[in-house]
Parts: sequence; structure tokens; C-alpha cells
Amino acid sequence: MSEIEAQFEKWHRNVDDSMRAELDELEQSPESLQDAFYRELSFGTAGLRGILGAGPNRMNVYTVGKATQGFANYLNAHFREPSVAIARDSRNRGEAFVKTCASVLAANGIKAYVYPEIEPTPALSFAVRHLGCAGGINITASHNPAQYNGYKAYGPDGCQIASSAAAEIQQSIDSLDCFDDVKRVDFDEALAQGLISWIEQETLDSFIDAVAAQSVEGPDSHRDVNLKVVYTPLNGTGLKCVLKILERFGITDVTVVPEQRNPDGNFPTCPYPNPEIREALQKGLELCDKVKPDLLLATDPDADRVGIAVPHQGSYQLLTGNEVGILLLDYLCAKRLERGESLADKVAITTIVSSLMPDAQAAAYGFEMRRVLTGFKYIGGQIAQLEQAGQVERFMFGFEESYGYMSGAHVRDKDAVNASMLICQMARWHKSQGRDLVDAMNALYDRYGFYLNRTVNVQYPGSEGAAEMAAIMEGLRDNPPQELAGHRVLEFADFEPGVEMPRVNGSADEAQMLPGANVVSFTLGEGVKVLIRPSGTEPKIKAYLFAKAATREQALQMLDELQEAAKALLD
Repeated sequence: MSEIEAQFEKWHRNVDDSMRAELDELEQSPESLQDAFYRELSFGTAGLRGILGAGPNRMNVYTVGKATQGFANYLNAHFREPSVAIARDSRNRGEAFVKTCASVLAANGIKAYVYPEIEPTPALSFAVRHLGCAGGINITASHNPAQYNGYKAYGPDGCQIASSAAAEIQQSIDSLDCFDDVKRVDFDEALAQGLISWIEQETLDSFIDAVAAQSVEGPDSHRDVNLKVVYTPLNGTGLKCVLKILERFGITDVTVVPEQRNPDGNFPTCPYPNPEIREALQKGLELCDKVKPDLLLATDPDADRVGIAVPHQGSYQLLTGNEVGILLLDYLCAKRLERGESLADKVAITTIVSSLMPDAQAAAYGFEMRRVLTGFKYIGGQIAQLEQAGQVERFMFGFEESYGYMSGAHVRDKDAVNASMLICQMARWHKSQGRDLVDAMNALYDRYGFYLNRTVNVQYPGSEGAAEMAAIMEGLRDNPPQELAGHRVLEFADFEPGVEMPRVNGSADEAQMLPGANVVSFTLGEGVKVLIRPSGTEPKIKAYLFAKAATREQALQMLDELQEAAKALLD
């Protein structure tokens, strides 16, 4: 009997009747059976993410239970009387997974605080700190297709767990059998005994208050300017919190996309519920043609990312994650200066793969710009450093090019509730001066130059894909090109051994080293760069292209040339 056959038989003996029927059906498709059983889901720094279904390579109550037992072992080893906050988004089987997590934690003597309804990711990050928990669990697959769900683990700082913690949890998980070694108690009994508690409304209200406190509007808040908004939560968690925060600041002319209003883990109108892509916004754009709003706002299913479109010259134009981040940074600087604040000690944080225009903004406004590795937990880590130094008020804004933004220290993850508030206030401020957000972005291009970005993905499928990716990265390190797209390589950087954090306006005594990462970069000129990074979750290498020119046309032409050069490197 093969290892896969032995695993299948074991699962068939131990699972409940509903999953046993699923296994019987799976047995009829050898290819699907192989994929479900050939490996276990790995617990990376983002936790678990996988297709829903039976088997060790699928998201189900048994793989979730095993992961939670590993997390519980870690917490009990490092914390005295730990507790954990738990949330979920609108994805299928989310409630069952939350109850599994809470039941396993309770059986291990760990108090579980559970949001009774679906809630945004930032509300979970907030609850961890607000309730004084040692950790958090969020059942979400972010903007993946409907067949996925996931499991994100958080530390006591409200950040997704660090790599070292993830490695220790994975080691614990590897030592467990998902049927024999996972402790469980009945959810309702644990609830009655106080081992599990519902998170009360006070926590969510405090989260909304904390978001509202990040507003930089002054007494002249332009509330006499009506901002008309079409909003879609993409069948996810954003509706309640986003509408509540907008109403607090007088933004009440909001039309919600009806087909995407209610939570629905099947995401029937957008199979890929990602606000980065136009297809996910199609229903919203169709409604915009009827309602004629000033702004289309879209939050992803767990409400940590937000995308927008604005009317400009007769059509609705989508702004990129980089553009919205740049606009928000400029808005926050302008409003703080309006209030008489100095920006000299302020800190903004973005990632090594995000637009280079914020460096020019930092030079112009005088704030410090820091760049960290990809992943919002690294931005959260910088906020934690400032907090530990008693300087948390220095943090002004953090963003990723992948549509994640956050302007306060109230949470340590991307916050689309906070971002929705800021975006709408910013749009209203610009409207009061006769501009839309495309006008505002064009003004920044005119001021700083056309900093444009593009990402190229090259797939490496099959069993040999990982080896091919490793060989390409090794080749780039051993023999880096001296020229790309007709531009001489001015600087080559290998991030694997760790490099000094890129900063603008940073003082020498605050210099930091970035953790080692499988990334290489080639600087070709001011604002011109190629950065290459393998995906941590998929069999592909990403090339991030950065161009800067005096006109959009010149910058686009440069991106085309860099794209061809990057594809040649990765071929």
C-alpha cells in the first residue's frame, strides 16, 4: 500500500460521516485524490491557505485543528495563561473553523475570545491588543477565489506572527497526528464554562473610535461638500464598519452595490474578489454609470485592502495601489502642515516593491521614509519599534503597492476601514478645490515625475519548477547582468544576506538591517530599477519594474523595455 493509500484509509476511518462521503467521491478521481493527499498544508508566516476539502493538503476541520494544536503548544511554551482572539470573514466553512480553533484552544487551557459575527481583519488585529491576548487567529483567504479558505496567526502585538514563531509552530505541527494528538472540547460546553467568550460590542466600538481618531480633518472639514460614493464590500466583511465610519464624518450619500452587499462565500458576481482587478469591480462600475458618484470604493472580503475608481473626462478610471498610497501620503502631509504640525520627525513606511515616488515626497516634505520587505507585518514591526522607543506618535502612514494602507498605530495590519475613511475625506478635500483624484495624481506626476510600475510574473510549474526557480536566482547572484534594456546597472543588491534598510532622511543612529530575503535588485538610474523575487506561495518569480520619466509616454516605453529585459533574465 502506498503512503497516499495508507493516509486515505486512515482519514476514511477517522473523519465524520459528511467528510467520509466527500472522500468516497474523491476516490473516483485519482488526480484529485493525489493532490489532496500528496503533502500537508504548510504553516508559513501567513499561516495556512488552501482549497476547501478533505485531506491533509486541504482546508478542513482536521487540518485547522492540527494547526491550532501546534499554535497552542507554542503559546503555552512562551506565555503564562495565554488567551487568543479569533475572527473570520465571509468564506465558506469559516464558522466551523472558528469553532474548531476555539475548542482546541480551550482544551489546551487557553482562553478564546471569538467575534460572534464576521468582522474585518483589522478588527481582529485590534482585538488582540485591546483584550491583552497572546495571539490571534483569523479565518480568511483574503482575496483568493471562493474555493479557498485560510488561517492567519497573530502575535501579541497584533501583527501576523514572525518567521521564527512560524517555524516553531510548524515544528510542533509536524510532530502531531491530526486525529490522535489534537485536544478538543465541545464548543458550547466550553462557552458555558467561560473557557470561550464572545467578543463584546465594546471591542468593535473601540475599534471604530480608534479608526476615527486617525482623521486629520480640521474644523474646516468640508462637510458642506457632498461626496457621492458607490461602495462594494465584495460579499465580504466591510459593510458594517465602513458605512459606520463614513457616516461619522458626514459621508452618507453612499449607494451599496446590491449584488455584493451581503456576505457570501461563493462570491457569485466576482470569482476572484480582488479589488486590484477590474473584473471584481465590474458590478460597481455598472452601478456608477447609473448613480454617477464621485468615487467607487471596494474592499476585499476580509476588508484589509481597498481599491477605487473615480470619474475623469467622461469615464471611471481605476487608480493603482501605488497611486492611492502616494495620494494618501500627500494628503496626510498637506493636512498635518495645515494644522501647523512639523513633519521633520514623522515616519512613513512602505515596501521595497512599492513605488519610488514616496522617496521624492519625503525629500520634498522632510519626513523620514523607510522601506521594508514585502508583507505588512514588516510595516507593523516598524511601528512596534517606534512604540517601544516611546515614539509611536512619529508614525504617519504605511502602505503596500498591493492595495494595503494604514495611518495609525491602533492596528498592526492593513486596514481598509481606516483607508476608506481617509480616501473619502481626501476625495472630498480635493473636490472642494475643484479636483478629482485623477487630477490630483496628475499634479503629483507633474511635480515629481512619472514614476510608473509594472509587475511581470513568470510561472515555473511541475515538480522541476522549484529547482528551475532556484537555479535562476543563483545565476542572477553569481553573474548579475551589467546592463538591462540599454541601461547600465549602477548598483546590484542581493538581499539574501541582509541589506541596510533603504531610507530617506533617516538619522545615522537609526540605521537598521533588513532580514535576509530571496530578492535581488538592479538600480539603473534615479527612479529606474528592476527587482526580482520568487513568490513564497506559488511556483512563480515576480519581476517588479520601476520607471521614471518626464512624461507618461516615456515612462511606459521604459516599462516595455524593462519588461522585455526582465523576461529574458527569467527565461
